[in-house]
Amino acid sequence: MRFNFTTHSAATTTPAATATTTASARSNEKSAKPLNRPKTIEEDPDSLDSVISNPQSYPITIVPNRPASFYGLSSNGKAFQRQPSCRSRNFRPGSMRRVRRRAVFKNGDCNVVQKHLQRRRVRFLQDMYTTMVDWQWRWTLLAFALSFILSWLFFALIWWLIMYTHGDLEELHLPHNQEDSGWAPCVSAIDGFTSCFLFSIETQHTIGYGVRTTSPECPEAIFMMCFQSIFGVMSSAFMAGIVFAKMTRAKQRAQTLLFSKHAVICQRDGCLSLMFRVGDMRKSHIIGAGVRAQLIRTRSTKEGEVMTQHFTELQIGTDDSGSDLFFIWPMVIEHRIDENSPLYNMNATDMLQDKFEIVVILEGTVESTGQSTQARSSYINTEILWGHRFDPVVLYNKDLQAYEIDYARFNETTQVDTPLCSARELNEIYKIQEGFRTPASVQLRSSPNPSTTSAHSNSSGYSSWCGNQQLPRRLRWQLSLPLQRGCSIDT
Repeated sequence: MRFNFTTHSAATTTPAATATTTASARSNEKSAKPLNRPKTIEEDPDSLDSVISNPQSYPITIVPNRPASFYGLSSNGKAFQRQPSCRSRNFRPGSMRRVRRRAVFKNGDCNVVQKHLQRRRVRFLQDMYTTMVDWQWRWTLLAFALSFILSWLFFALIWWLIMYTHGDLEELHLPHNQEDSGWAPCVSAIDGFTSCFLFSIETQHTIGYGVRTTSPECPEAIFMMCFQSIFGVMSSAFMAGIVFAKMTRAKQRAQTLLFSKHAVICQRDGCLSLMFRVGDMRKSHIIGAGVRAQLIRTRSTKEGEVMTQHFTELQIGTDDSGSDLFFIWPMVIEHRIDENSPLYNMNATDMLQDKFEIVVILEGTVESTGQSTQARSSYINTEILWGHRFDPVVLYNKDLQAYEIDYARFNETTQVDTPLCSARELNEIYKIQEGFRTPASVQLRSSPNPSTTSAHSNSSGYSSWCGNQQLPRRLRWQLSLPLQRGCSIDT
């Protein structure tokens, strides 16, 4: 790395200035001497400060390869003020915080963006009802208001044209001159577009203030009054149905269905299990609740095709009731990692390094509305806690004589002793344990001296496995150093 120190001045005669003069004289003497003389090693400067204050004291010109702002100085030598960056720290190169790719967010929304859809607007307009229900609330309310305002203005214009063609808007035919001229209008008390707009509102919503009424003078006015009344009823029913469907749709009910923040892996009945917790905040239960889980990860086929989004169904259940829940309190959903599980060969290290996502889906029927609902969430590899167990949240309160649910502990876990090896390796070690114990039990039943026979049987059992090299080298290393792999063996 090279440095460049350019303009500096020495105002007074100091020891540093004397060193500068001496260095200049030495450089002049060296230039006057022949080039074939042997080079001498010059004395190093006392400190870096002397070099900075006296650039001539060291006969080397150093050019920087980085801007001065990198070292905290600007081009004029003043302190460099760092400007606030507009880039997010999540996307900074080398940052420890990274944004993980996930298909389903924690709130249940799908992280999917569609593009290059042909005839998208036409297809969405053909299904206008679903399009308006899927709109955001601000657009739905705007469409609700515009549907009435625009219809009022449209029919007000038609009423004005009817009055204009009939001649009701002439000066002699206005309401204050109708008694003198004896004119019979189509609609009474109409003198301009404003009164036509008010009559349109009264007709569409059957308000009937009793001032403006139609007369049998104009058949077209009678027909338009009937048509607008029918249109008003239809438009009101259509917009009310959209708002009602939007308020009672299943997505809103899913907001009160909870999933635990993390999933955990621990042992249950000697087998590794992946578990997460689900709960319902409302007293109205979910009828026929069922839970599903799918694993999304990259998979390569035998033909070499790489499937980046490959879905695998996980067999899950709660206790011994399967995936169908009697959902009256929070329940822990378990996936047993056995030979049929895609997580069978993954240990704790693989769980951190591999990239996958587990999507969990809770479906059921809302008891109060009878509509089906679906709540979703997902867990990526960094959201799975190895060696943890969920704390109980359901306790019986003797004072209330009822089961009490503490949702403050819904996401609380407790760390427990759990082997760090995969489920496959753990099963192999259990099989080896059985191989160690079986010869001992046989000889204990047949030998008259159990003490001597037990020691002999243990040694012969181990030699029968390890001496004959029937035990794989990797498992022999795990048995000799079980703590390094996290797999403890009870012998």
